[in-house]
Amino acid sequence: MNPRFARALSFPFVALLLVGLPIGAILFASCSGAKAGSSEPAAALRERGRYLVEQVGLCADCHTPRDEQGRLQMDRHLLGAALPFQPKVPMPWADVAPPLTGLPGLDDAAARRFLTTGELPGGRRPRPPMPEFRFAPADADAVIAYLRRPQPASPPAAH
Repeated sequence: MNPRFARALSFPFVALLLVGLPIGAILFASCSGAKAGSSEPAAALRERGRYLVEQVGLCADCHTPRDEQGRLQMDRHLLGAALPFQPKVPMPWADVAPPLTGLPGLDDAAARRFLTTGELPGGRRPRPPMPEFRFAPADADAVIAYLRRPQPASPPAAH
């Protein structure tokens, strides 16, 4: 290979290393929430959990009540709901989707076990239509962080 050509080719690679690696490290740190001395890691974990609950698991479809027009009642988001559908054939079936906000009745270890193995406390399995999730442990922790997040205070009821 021509030495001048080899030098010309090496310049872009050196430039990429000198510029690209620091930029990549900055982007990785900002995306992973690794900002020292801030609450960003917890916020990033909750945001990942929000994505998994809202966009992947679509938990609100069953665990949030609907109004007469079938719209989700967002003021009761993930607070549990009666299931508006039943199977066509007799089978074990849940009539109600329990509340998820705060994960009532589950400590973090039980919630993590359920989300990673599909097993509820006492070795029980959820009744259909609830799927037996098999989240990765890090994703289960994100879901738990999101569902345990502090809830905004309810507005006072109108008289």
